[in-house]
Amino acid sequence: MTACICIQQIERRSKMAEKITEEQMNEMLFMQVIMMFQGAAMQQMGKLANPVSGKVERDLDQAKMSIDILGMLKEKTKGNVSDNEAKFLDHVLYELRINYVDEVNKAKREKTEGPAGKPDSQEEEKEEKEEAEASPKKEEEAKA
Repeated sequence: MTACICIQQIERRSKMAEKITEEQMNEMLFMQVIMMFQGAAMQQMGKLANPVSGKVERDLDQAKMSIDILGMLKEKTKGNVSDNEAKFLDHVLYELRINYVDEVNKAKREKTEGPAGKPDSQEEEKEEKEEAEASPKKEEEAKA
């Protein structure tokens, strides 16, 4: 009896698959391409872990390239996509661009402050050196 139910489910799925038109299939494939570049850009921005290494890595140049490819895809397919596809691509581009700007700003802050929002260790060393040099001068001024 269980085998009979499984066969019926397979037949139903097969009939449903036949009902998908070529246009619907192309729409699904187009959206899949968008999602591939979206996932790549999110990974490259350090928003998602690399599925192979499990590490969060950031390569903003590559992220920009992935976002630019989607932008080019939008321009090249303009007038040749459904409203649903166009809205989806616009939404993905908007979200990626917002995240990209956020990550660029974060990278700038990290460059000046260090990754944890603290002054960079080189910056700390420079400040400590300046303080050490200033201390003897302050002592001499206090004696005078």
